[in-house]
Amino acid sequence: MPAATRWLRRGLDVLLVGLLALSLAVALTSGTVRAVVALGVGAALLALYVLGRRRLPLPDDVRAPRGAWWPAGAWVTGLVVLWVALCLVSVTAVWVAFPLMFVAMHVLGPRRGPVAVAAVVLLVVAVMWAATESVAVPFVLGPAIGGAVAVVVVLALEAVVRESQERQRTLDELVRTRDELATSERERAVAGERERLAREIHDTLAQGFSSAELLLRAARTALDAGDVGTARGYVEQTREVARHNLAEARRVVRALAPADLASSNLVDALRRVAARTSGRATGAGPEVVVQVSGDPVPLPTDVETALLRVAQSALANVERHADASRAAVTLSFLAGAAPGEEAVALDVVDDGRGFDPDGLAEPAEDGPGGTVGGFGLVAMRARLAELGGTLSVESAPGAGTAVAAWVPLARAEDEEGR
Repeated sequence: MPAATRWLRRGLDVLLVGLLALSLAVALTSGTVRAVVALGVGAALLALYVLGRRRLPLPDDVRAPRGAWWPAGAWVTGLVVLWVALCLVSVTAVWVAFPLMFVAMHVLGPRRGPVAVAAVVLLVVAVMWAATESVAVPFVLGPAIGGAVAVVVVLALEAVVRESQERQRTLDELVRTRDELATSERERAVAGERERLAREIHDTLAQGFSSAELLLRAARTALDAGDVGTARGYVEQTREVARHNLAEARRVVRALAPADLASSNLVDALRRVAARTSGRATGAGPEVVVQVSGDPVPLPTDVETALLRVAQSALANVERHADASRAAVTLSFLAGAAPGEEAVALDVVDDGRGFDPDGLAEPAEDGPGGTVGGFGLVAMRARLAELGGTLSVESAPGAGTAVAAWVPLARAEDEEGR
């Protein structure tokens, strides 16, 4: 309940009870039967007032509809009837009319309240006329001014309360909207971080574990054949993969650049990835060469990271599924026709068995095309899309596979600048 409304009700309680007590005290000084009747009617009036104040449900919102006949209208009517009866016994009870006007305005609202106030004013004039058998100007002007004051004060007070409530509603709506935006931002940040971690794990840890599994499988084959030296070599390669995976895991947790980019540029990092891919597992891995086209320029860290991850994912697919003898990684620095149109492209082409890209609508953990057609393709495209780039895959059964990534440098530099 607004503080202004609460204080208005308390003030009306005190005013009405005080004036009623004063009028009854004046009536009791006469010591007649009329005084006893006045005391009884006054007690009934007070009891009805207290009952209505306790039981009558008044809305806290001043904009809510008020003035229904039951129970508000009946309660005000009962108070007015008892007040008129009290005035007929003791004319000093006309003083109680002033708080009754405020009660009527507050309970019946801005539409029916003024009608009730006008009725009370007329009743005051009638009571004074009956008591004095004459109508003087003060008997009319006084109640009229009192009624006007009651109407204006209550309407003004409720206007202030209404504006305050409207501001509070607006503030609550702003707070609710802010909380919803904050929740949405948190959910989007969590989803983005989960997607980032999924891509990092897929392009680094998962590929490393896959390579370790292939190496250990080859080591077991060598042991079964009694070739301990070859098996030992595969175990050493597995340890190297495990160390590299551990370094990548630490950098993923800390959101740092890939280990291959920590102390070198993208070209050197691609050559290291190519060297790790060449000749793995059974010793018959594909030969991987790295080529550079165009005039090299410094690349933003996020572009280097994205292209390196694309190369890692594509070469992992070549190693695991393509059954290729040769693969080529080409990094091309493309000069634009105008300043700001420069771009960088990465192509990974193999001569493996290929696959049907149209047959990989659903992500698959294994099968023709492997991770390129599964989460790997989704992850690569998501990485490049964040930089305004694109990814295309061209392949056919028996015709090898070509994965092409393209990133505009102007967009990437703007993102890094932010």
